Amino acid sequence: MTGRTHDLAAFNALIIAFIALPAIPQMSFATAVSAFGANFIGGLFPDIDQPTSDLWDNFRLGPFVAKIICPALGGHRHISHSLVGVVLIGAVSRLFLEILGKVVLIDMPIVWVCFMIGVLSHIVMDMPTKDGVPLLWPLRWKFGIPPFRFMRFESGKWVENYVVFPALLFFTGYLLYTHQALFLAFIRQYIK
Repeated sequence: MTGRTHDLAAFNALIIAFIALPAIPQMSFATAVSAFGANFIGGLFPDIDQPTSDLWDNFRLGPFVAKIICPALGGHRHISHSLVGVVLIGAVSRLFLEILGKVVLIDMPIVWVCFMIGVLSHIVMDMPTKDGVPLLWPLRWKFGIPPFRFMRFESGKWVENYVVFPALLFFTGYLLYTHQALFLAFIRQYIK
């Protein structure tokens, strides 16, 4: 999947998680903005193993650092797209945010959950692609939905651009429209 599709999928997953909450979460404006940002970074983060990823383009010297880090991760869609990778990403990011939380007044557990929602959405969205994902890495077996490779599509091609992305966009609009009272109540807490 392309970066924009992963961003939109991460946002959709965040909306679904928000709708599923039993009550409207109370958080500072800084926490809310950081949580949204973390969700988008999480949506791109598993592609840390690909030097041409949109994630690297967002950082100064990113492409240079990517050329050093990516080979150490085994190439694209290896550990960072597996269950082991999710656990490692979760543990390291939680530790990083706990340390950062000592100097920044933001509710870091909320930011971490939003980041991890993005990471998980990335892996789920890569499953319908031809390459699938190695969920049980270091085993080389790649999982995909549907299970037969010939039924899946290629990343960045017409199915993603003209079916998947517009469907995600429509779904985002549908969720925001059908749950607008909930989202407006969340936004109102910052307008008071």
